[in-house]
Amino acid sequence: MSAAVIDGRAAAAEVRAKVATAAAAFQTKTGRQPGLATVLVGEDPASAVYVRSKGKATGEAGMASFSHTLPASTAEGELLDLVAALNPDDAVDGILVQLPLPPQIDAARVIAAIDPAKDVDGFHALNAGRLATGLDALVPCTPLGCLHLLKAQLGDLAGLEAVVVGRSNIVGKPMALLLIGASATVTIAHSRTRDLPEVVRRADIVVAAVGRAEMIKGDWIKPGATVIDVGINRVPGDGGKGRLVGDVEFASVSEVAGAITPVPGGVGPMTIAMLLRNTIVAAHRRAGLTDPEGL
Repeated sequence: MSAAVIDGRAAAAEVRAKVATAAAAFQTKTGRQPGLATVLVGEDPASAVYVRSKGKATGEAGMASFSHTLPASTAEGELLDLVAALNPDDAVDGILVQLPLPPQIDAARVIAAIDPAKDVDGFHALNAGRLATGLDALVPCTPLGCLHLLKAQLGDLAGLEAVVVGRSNIVGKPMALLLIGASATVTIAHSRTRDLPEVVRRADIVVAAVGRAEMIKGDWIKPGATVIDVGINRVPGDGGKGRLVGDVEFASVSEVAGAITPVPGGVGPMTIAMLLRNTIVAAHRRAGLTDPEGL
């Protein structure tokens, strides 16, 4: 068996096209563009690239982008003051503070300061609680993108057995809650799970978000399972250049699975697409409009 490769770039392009259509309709109804504010503290190269790509994607979707870049020496109080200014700004529908933050800033305190209605990362405790209790919430972008890919590949997820390898607040826990909401039977596993290969082997759906390069091997996978690889790890490559790999050993797993996401080109593009989706949804809710269809 050779697994079907799930094209995250194509799926993300479809979502972004729908967001652009919804953004144009929103502007016609309200007289303004939906707006996303991004905040970058410091000069971490990966974060800077990511924030720039978010700003570019926001503009391409017909939404206003407000970029705030602060020095690495910024005090926590300064960042909290900026968040406090963005919360009541009617031009801003979504606020994203790029993580990680410098050590002098408490990320949890900053996240808690963001208006939950503008929390397009879905990290605020109120949104996490609403997701856990089955209420409408702004959901973390990466697990939401994973769910989108799973539904596109498998259709109805009800009754399927899913194993999420990873228990972070950003991916693992919300991923499990989204799968429960889709009526899958869910196990959360992690690096300290006893007999982890056997736990993974029983799953129809495997979501790997453990942060260890190529940890999950082909003989861990149930034949025909769908595997979503969230991991992004840089390992040594030919000629001394690094290469990106996931948490799944793609070569061996693709010989057993029914479908698998590649790294790169799988989950990654969906994360930004779902950020745009969350922003347009937040804009509609703030304006008292029903959520846009198909998103």
